[in-house]
Amino acid sequence: MNKIFTRSFLLFAIMIGLAVAVVAQDDDGKKEKKEKKEKTEKIKEGWNLGGLPVVSYDSDLGLQLGALVNLYHYGDGSRYPRYDHSIYVEASWFLKGSGIFRFYYDSDKLIKGIRTSFDLSYLPDRAFKFYGFNGYEAVYNSTWENDSHADYVSRTFYRLDRKFFRAKLDFQGDITSNKFRWLAGADFYNIKMATVDVDKLNEGKDEIDILQDTSLFANYNEWGIIDPLEKDGGSFTVFKLGLVFDSRDNEPLPTRGIWTEAVLVTAPKFTSTMEGGFMKFALTHRQYFTLVKDRLTFAYRLGVQLDVSGTTPYYAAGLMYYATMKGAYNEGLGGGKTIRGIERNRVIGDGIAYGNFELRWKFAKFYFINQNFYLALSGFFDTGRAIQYVDIEDAVNNLPDEINKDDYFAIGSESFHSSFGGGLHIAMNQNFIIAVDYGRALSEKDGSSGLYIGLNFLF
Repeated sequence: MNKIFTRSFLLFAIMIGLAVAVVAQDDDGKKEKKEKKEKTEKIKEGWNLGGLPVVSYDSDLGLQLGALVNLYHYGDGSRYPRYDHSIYVEASWFLKGSGIFRFYYDSDKLIKGIRTSFDLSYLPDRAFKFYGFNGYEAVYNSTWENDSHADYVSRTFYRLDRKFFRAKLDFQGDITSNKFRWLAGADFYNIKMATVDVDKLNEGKDEIDILQDTSLFANYNEWGIIDPLEKDGGSFTVFKLGLVFDSRDNEPLPTRGIWTEAVLVTAPKFTSTMEGGFMKFALTHRQYFTLVKDRLTFAYRLGVQLDVSGTTPYYAAGLMYYATMKGAYNEGLGGGKTIRGIERNRVIGDGIAYGNFELRWKFAKFYFINQNFYLALSGFFDTGRAIQYVDIEDAVNNLPDEINKDDYFAIGSESFHSSFGGGLHIAMNQNFIIAVDYGRALSEKDGSSGLYIGLNFLF
């Protein structure tokens, strides 16, 4: 029986996150400037810190404990709310082995004239979601993981064990102005894939809750849909070159402007364990419109990512490439950073297209515990699909007759996966933003719904 009591203690997390917000002045002890940007907002300077606890329980993964903190340095405050340095640290751990360990740094002051971003992350996941390839061409049967249904197979049927390490270093510099910039960078990934260690997850369980040692991932390996040379994962380095146009009036919550980036990514064979390399192209366009000044904004994001050459290994097929990361994971489609409300990683293809459309209403502003706060509500519609497919058709056609292919595959059925929902955002000093989003899938083939608690607006 599934005993997931709660994914997060929402109210507790928000209240504690606000309570631990503190501010430290810079070393020379300057007093806070008395002038106000607006009636309810004071200019910030020096170091500011925001924090949020991570507390949840999963009957399979166990208790999760941890915290995240984000430090901002505003210098003398002359650029507020733009910061000189941002340092983000997150550490959380499920007692049975999953976790998030991340350090992220962003600054345009470290190197004169260059914006520098660095990410170092280790993301082990003993129950990483895996639904197959090409969206609806891979059938998702939710009853197989529903332990109260007659067709139940295992709660971890659509899961695998993944250990994910990433190191990213990105640079941006002006071409004609700070609005039109070049982008260059490199990412290193080490990704290990395996079937779920059900013996570990079954420790301490009653007999009725024991997980069965069967999964879609194991089937795909047995059936040859996953290349045997790739099945255990691998390591590779990608190199990026791109162009960025950014006319946003405010990075954390833009109310007008355009943010567009085009990125060419290559992973050469000599920097990887792959049989061959691959090249991808990613184009992401975001635009923001003021409907009511300083209150209501409409924002949308359109993106496409395509294979240009080579073959992307299955364990890297879900990765998405941006100029700036907004969270711990840069993959999808599905989940809190791409299509909210559908299952995470529901859509994996060699090429994808997606869109997010969102109304944002800033309904309250106030000054509290020596910090500037605002509250915002949002309503959204998200959608996306695979447009280039992982080649599985020959392997599927060669499956033994005793396997009912219709239970697993629906070749040619891919279309748009869509969801809708709303969110609440609590912002401190415009940059530290607690985000709570809830989305519902429009099709039961994508799951039912999702609740996401983290930081920052989606885009």
